[in-house]
Amino acid sequence: MLYSDIGIDLGTASVLVYVRGRGVVLKEPSVIALDTDTNTIRAIGEEARMMLGRTPGNIVAIRPLRQGVISDYTTTEKMLKYFIQKAVGRKNFRKPRISVCVPSGVTEVEKKAVEDATYQAGARYVEIIEEPIAAAIGAGIDIGRPCGNMIVDIGGGTTDIAVISLGGAVVSTSIKVAGDDFDEAIVRYMRKKHNLLIGDNTAEDIKIKIGTAFKRPEIEYLEVTGRNLVTGLPRTVKVSSEETEEALRDTTGQVVEAIHSVLEKTPPELAADIAARGIVLTGGGSLLRGLEDLIAYKTGINTMTAEDPMTAVAIGTGKYVEFLAGYTDNVD
Repeated sequence: MLYSDIGIDLGTASVLVYVRGRGVVLKEPSVIALDTDTNTIRAIGEEARMMLGRTPGNIVAIRPLRQGVISDYTTTEKMLKYFIQKAVGRKNFRKPRISVCVPSGVTEVEKKAVEDATYQAGARYVEIIEEPIAAAIGAGIDIGRPCGNMIVDIGGGTTDIAVISLGGAVVSTSIKVAGDDFDEAIVRYMRKKHNLLIGDNTAEDIKIKIGTAFKRPEIEYLEVTGRNLVTGLPRTVKVSSEETEEALRDTTGQVVEAIHSVLEKTPPELAADIAARGIVLTGGGSLLRGLEDLIAYKTGINTMTAEDPMTAVAIGTGKYVEFLAGYTDNVD
């Protein structure tokens, strides 16, 4: 094969690239480090993420995507080009066909910006797919059947909720509350409760190691170091998993509320299917412990997390590319 078909999960927190026949070949943070003096890119991906909050004045580490939408077009284009070349290699004779997923709530203008950036990055053909559809395919759900499936995709910048039947979203919503907001809630809590200023990376660490959305029988602890807001000096405090539940209560509550509002708008036949089949969670944010329990407790519907929630959207986007490959081969 002289070219590859690619599926890209263009996320706020990370970019995953799926190559046809090879699976997910790349997963890197969607961060770029720019040198403001020379206006050149110093690093992209994991290398740039390490620089977040640690750079001298002339180097800024930025996320070109905010809440699932392109906030910096030029750097997004450069980032896409870099990731595509890294995934496929520079020796390709033909430009790849690329399928990119976007949150279900984006406008036509925002979709066009993603499409244009992907063409500029070197695509021959671009297909935009909505995140919940990609997540459902990646989670192994047969979306073509006349049966209601509820998908909740919790990414870095957005949470996409959809009821899918016959290959399309019957009811869907996208809220700008997700994994990054969980981190911010922990930062705010640490400042308010412990007078401690911590960075986003430390907050994410707390979330991953002891974070919980639902009260657990066993309490875990983690020592966290930050800057004391009173003395201005470094200080270490012991944080409990119980405290993270309190810190995250508002943000997780917003996710549950959005799920509730989608269920309210779901046709009764499909609602019955969901009650029988359960709610499926995908996306990195779904890895927050206790989230399944919280949603199940609040909705009364069995909730489960997809087998590999982090890569479900990328795999679904890639499989969508494979599905398209059949007829786009004829239009080249």
